[in-house]
Amino acid sequence: MDIDGYKLFIDGQWINKEETFADYNPAAGDTWAEIPNGTREDAARAVAAAAAAQAEWAALPHAQRAGYLLKAADILEKRQKDFADALIDEGGSWIGKGMFESGYVPGLFRTAAAAVYQVTGEILPSDHGKVSMVVRQPLGVVSVISPWNFPLLLSARGLAFALAVGNTVVLKPSEETPVSGGLMIAELFAEAQLPPGVFNVVTCSRDNVAEVGDELITNPLVGGISFTGSTAIGRQVASKAGLMLKKACVELGGKDSLIILEDADMELALNAASFGTFMHQGQICMSVEKIIVDESIAAEFTERFVAKVKSFNVGDPREMPNVIGPIINQRQLDKIHGQVTDAVDQGAQLLAGGTYEGLFYQPTVLTGVTREMRVYQEETFGPVAPIITVRGVDEAVAVANDSEYGLSAGIITCDEEKGLAIANRLQTGMAHINDSSVNDEPHVPFGGMKNSGLGRHGGKASVETFTELRWLTLERGGRHYPPPFMVAPR
Repeated sequence: MDIDGYKLFIDGQWINKEETFADYNPAAGDTWAEIPNGTREDAARAVAAAAAAQAEWAALPHAQRAGYLLKAADILEKRQKDFADALIDEGGSWIGKGMFESGYVPGLFRTAAAAVYQVTGEILPSDHGKVSMVVRQPLGVVSVISPWNFPLLLSARGLAFALAVGNTVVLKPSEETPVSGGLMIAELFAEAQLPPGVFNVVTCSRDNVAEVGDELITNPLVGGISFTGSTAIGRQVASKAGLMLKKACVELGGKDSLIILEDADMELALNAASFGTFMHQGQICMSVEKIIVDESIAAEFTERFVAKVKSFNVGDPREMPNVIGPIINQRQLDKIHGQVTDAVDQGAQLLAGGTYEGLFYQPTVLTGVTREMRVYQEETFGPVAPIITVRGVDEAVAVANDSEYGLSAGIITCDEEKGLAIANRLQTGMAHINDSSVNDEPHVPFGGMKNSGLGRHGGKASVETFTELRWLTLERGGRHYPPPFMVAPR
């Protein structure tokens, strides 16, 4: 960024703010950057700029709108290391995760560019000889409020498809990752010469989140909201949007299960459980938070799984062997440790981990977990693996569905037909047979059931999410009104 420090990005301009807040490196524990502390007035200014730019943006030829997204993808590929470095330093990402995330998003932008051509309608039959059409049009201004755990990917998912179908965007990234989740994305679009006002970024501290977020929802110029984050905040976002009859796509928390059946391939089960539970310290909405194992193989699985977990290196995420990096902040670490302590106090067995140094929490395995324990019911969002032993498929499904959440799930079995039958019984928006619960692709309908969210992101689902459906007709003379309403012909 060829500017003096970080600034807001509004109407194509970098806007200086005297007041800033500290952006911390969770691994080092020091201030990584000073970030502009935006206000409600800044958010309103960004929304006004987006609204002013929207009609002209939507009227651009399809190839031009797609072209800006393709340019941004190319620029990001050239700057992949810059983004990976920011994800590591700002968000505590393991270097492998940082390279994956920064390498994934160019494809997401290109998928969104293809969505420019997917805003399709249909011709309906008419009893009156009308030309009867169904069309889709942009919502107008879309507010995108994104989280800290996959800041680049989840910001991009919310904004790219919204832009592709003709909306303009105001992005508020998490205060934990405002650079990799927001300001560096603004750099991409500035370099791609996106028209002013089409994309805007407002950063703010935790102290200003409530007022900035409220403006991005309640401002009358905002037509829709994309939110990814906690269920508690997502409920507030959806409630406010609903009161104002605005579309809101909210992707929220999860308590995702990995069901391991008696006929499971053991190595596959161990790999899926290890990756699904501990990738990015378990700080993924799709992370495996219940490992449900048939009693016939539970002993072998547990012994081998604990040995694998104890082999994980914990430390500086810039070092490739250190697959377990820091928890994002002290509040989150305290929540994780509170669940582990509660479980042990109620009789769970601690087979690995359960300790921490600074923000580095040791990968943890618990057995003897029961539904009365917080770690069974609450989203953990940390490197904790509760193993729950069951007898047969019906009990496995019951334990998996015994949750207020319903985002994703994994099922490990050598019988694909059985796996698909189980997937159809799970109360989740997504389910994966012979794979971890952690899965995503840019074109799939991503989202959950129950308290895991409302609406879907990705591909055709995003086209539907970020557009309004309309019915238009052309009367061709076949419609006759009742005689009292007819004028006599001259």
